Amino acid sequence: MKADKKKSQEEENVPVKTKIQREVIAWFWVGLAFLLINGAVGQARVIPSGSMESTLLIGDHLIMSRIGYDAGVPFTNLHVPLWRSPKRQQVIIFKPPFAPDQPDYVKRVIGLPGDTVDIHDGAVWVNGQKLVEKYTSGLSEPYELHTPYKVPSDCYFVMGDNRANSYDSRFWGCVPRNYIIGTPVIIYMSLDVSPEAWEPGQIRERFFAYANALLHPGIVRWKRIFHTF
Repeated sequence: MKADKKKSQEEENVPVKTKIQREVIAWFWVGLAFLLINGAVGQARVIPSGSMESTLLIGDHLIMSRIGYDAGVPFTNLHVPLWRSPKRQQVIIFKPPFAPDQPDYVKRVIGLPGDTVDIHDGAVWVNGQKLVEKYTSGLSEPYELHTPYKVPSDCYFVMGDNRANSYDSRFWGCVPRNYIIGTPVIIYMSLDVSPEAWEPGQIRERFFAYANALLHPGIVRWKRIFHTF
């Protein structure tokens, strides 16, 4: 009891300047830890389009793992690719190679480096074998892709699961490995609201979407929360 009283008295005698310095140092380490986690471990993402339906829906909120794939400086385009590479049919998150400054894309890896991808009869063929895809909606069409397509080295051919509504490698080519930043791990929230809320820069609409979810819990897709990949 006396020890606690003595300690309390010592704290009261600490100069205000010293207390402020301690607070600043403590918050510095908190901020540094956040930046390290955000830059190299995981980040949050929200799905703005229907290109991955029904695997991912508009308004799904994801936790993305960057572990082994990429390390970057938060809130900048500075990043360093790491040692892991995605597997076939794995869902990945990447910077669109045709416009790296645009929001990240989410697609599924179909062709690995060196693979030959062909699309005909409503299906995808990799190295001469038909790919079994139970996750897709709609028939697979080549659109602007000249098939068969040989995937270059250190590059990945990706497609959306909603094959009739996906802007993917069939239009703009493969994704270089150094543009891949991670893979989704879990859905932590899913809201059935207007897609406009998730478009870049729509801060006001997002605020109202979250506020509406508090007032009307029915717009939350509860069954999708905690779905893992």
